[in-house]
Amino acid sequence: MNGYDIFSQRRIVVLGSRSTGKSSLVTRFVEDSFSDAYSPTIAEMTYEHPIAYADKDLNCKIVDVAGYDEFSILNPCHAIGVHGYLLVYSIDSTKSFDNIKTTYDKIIDFTGLQSVPAAIVGQKADLTTIRRVTVKQGQALARKLGCAFIETSAQSNVDVEKPFHLCLDEIENELKRKRQWPPERPQAQEESQCLPM
Repeated sequence: MNGYDIFSQRRIVVLGSRSTGKSSLVTRFVEDSFSDAYSPTIAEMTYEHPIAYADKDLNCKIVDVAGYDEFSILNPCHAIGVHGYLLVYSIDSTKSFDNIKTTYDKIIDFTGLQSVPAAIVGQKADLTTIRRVTVKQGQALARKLGCAFIETSAQSNVDVEKPFHLCLDEIENELKRKRQWPPERPQAQEESQCLPM
């Protein structure tokens, strides 16, 4: 038991093309570590990390997914029970940037929703001399999709925590729009009427 109840859990899935620095971003945030060696994510990795957000302590399950491209099929595990998304591209790759909208559209198609809470993240912001995607392009795409936007550098440890807080902002705003915030706990009497199947 980790001391968190169901109302304090948030599940965030990190998606993006290969070599965009998704895993570096996650490990820098969760473990405060960084490796220059490229090691592609073969299978997904899930990290649990507490985040103090507003007046709440949240337990975030962060799912780092293997490289995702335009031909990838969305795994139901990356759509069902997910509170929000980090959609990551590398600022030195227009292909990874173009893949963001494709990925977002796949999530929308699978869930049948009009929008999902997400933050678009331009990773490797330290690569200024070989930049291929401008900040304005990232901001414009975020506005078009209704997402938050930020650039980060896991290598330089710049704004690494902000994408996760922006994603939580989007999640909490969505919960408020749906009038599910704050969620009410079931009454003890109601719980006692539930029988295992």
